[in-house]
Amino acid sequence: MPPARPPRRHACGRFPSPSRDPVSVAPLVPLVLASASPRRRELLERLGIAVEVVPADVDERPHEGEAPAQFAARMAHDKAAVVANARTQAWVLAADTIVTIDGRILGKPVDASEARAMLRALAGRTHEVVTAYVLRRGATAAARTVRTAVEVAALDERDIDAYLACGEWQDKAGAYAIQGVFAWAVIRLRGSYTNVVGLPLAEVVSDLRRLGAIPGFPHGFRA
Repeated sequence: MPPARPPRRHACGRFPSPSRDPVSVAPLVPLVLASASPRRRELLERLGIAVEVVPADVDERPHEGEAPAQFAARMAHDKAAVVANARTQAWVLAADTIVTIDGRILGKPVDASEARAMLRALAGRTHEVVTAYVLRRGATAAARTVRTAVEVAALDERDIDAYLACGEWQDKAGAYAIQGVFAWAVIRLRGSYTNVVGLPLAEVVSDLRRLGAIPGFPHGFRA
């Protein structure tokens, strides 16, 4: 009798259950992502969490005197409310990420000149990235605000010129992407790395599991 074949291993070394899809988690109630951010979507999908993207249209201007963390929390709440009111049977995840230094919010630069000013402000200093998120379905909700301290190396004008020329700063809060080439300029982090990318995965997944929004997690991961 020929020897039995060894069970097939998942790419991460686990043995997938024959009754489960090894690359996706299919929640009983869909997870709706109230954000157009491709980075948030990718972070969730790499964990095998299928999402439906439904961006929320809200006024994203800070109120006068509003603290940065309060602004992020209000934005997440408002985005969740807009989408949850339209998708009452679904779990909705809304988030807002800001870069802040000296009490100022550094949003997405409108042009290279504004991006240069932001990079000059961050160079050689430690700033904070704040992500506020809300998980909601009907009257059930969970909310958190997560902070990460990011120390940036000293940058001269040649460094800034080279980064601006690559175009990565566009559509990025604070004019940089830590997951891109700007990683060379980040000396250290204190806190969640994925928070800086746009979504603190450890905290989000913990709340999703606690609320029963992703039953059976993890089924498997996508490398």
